[in-house]
Amino acid sequence: MSTLPEVRTLHVPDGLEGERVDAALARLFGFSRTKSAELAGEGKVRLDGAAAGKSDRVRGGAWIEVEMPAPPAPVQVVAEPVEGMEIVHDDPDLVVIVKPVGVAAHPSPGWSGTTVIGGLAAAGYTITTSGAAERQGIVHRLDVGTSGLMVVAKSERAYTLLKRQFRERTVDKRYHALVQGHPDPLSGTIDAPVGRHPQHDYKWAVTAEGKPSVTHYDLVEAFRAASLLDIKLETGRTHQIRVHMSAHRHPCVGDLTYGADPTLARRLGLARQWLHAVRLGFEHPADGSWVEYTSEYPDDLRQALDAVRESS
Repeated sequence: MSTLPEVRTLHVPDGLEGERVDAALARLFGFSRTKSAELAGEGKVRLDGAAAGKSDRVRGGAWIEVEMPAPPAPVQVVAEPVEGMEIVHDDPDLVVIVKPVGVAAHPSPGWSGTTVIGGLAAAGYTITTSGAAERQGIVHRLDVGTSGLMVVAKSERAYTLLKRQFRERTVDKRYHALVQGHPDPLSGTIDAPVGRHPQHDYKWAVTAEGKPSVTHYDLVEAFRAASLLDIKLETGRTHQIRVHMSAHRHPCVGDLTYGADPTLARRLGLARQWLHAVRLGFEHPADGSWVEYTSEYPDDLRQALDAVRESS
């Protein structure tokens, strides 16, 4: 049996007078600019009843009508071993792992590779927390191209208390990043909002419409062409470190998505951004005691760092 598409209609506020249709859709409905343009191109957007193109301008007081895209199909968890995933700690409430590069935290539309959740399931772990089945126990994430420490809740108690700690910013999350050039100052704080990139769905950017984002960094070691930084996140936005360092003209070495030099990446044999979650500290949900875990650099990052050090 076919179902009619969902149609939503909103009144255009005067503050959006003169905005392009795709920009107005992004502001009013939360779509990306790319998705907004796609909907307009498919004839699914109308202004006061008339079809609207992506570059048409909206009028304050007009009614904008959108045929909403169908919700994505449910994502299934596939129990599949994850090569190189290290179990650092395991108890009835939680498991701490080192996530290798090339692995997602959980399944999502468009991702067909291995996941932390699938790897834990294949290893016999049972995650008993609320929320979507494909995100069971996930209280924070690392990018597919970023390696390092993650904690996954196994019990409902751990899930609730760990989520609270991440929300209240009491978790100590430390990363090491090898960035191009030499930040000025060599230690400091980047306080700049991060949100969806206005043109590219897969990227994020410093943007006035983004969420508050704070990154603290300290120099660990300086080289001729790069700097090794210790980074502490006060917030945890998607791609936050990569976006902040790129916005300050010091992208992570190998991070071609955010403007890194491809020649340097090739010379170092680096196929991803030089970024690793080296330390993770939090209050254990069982008794409130402070626990802390550390992780060494994986081989690809260590070899690239050695090469940078030898050439300096």
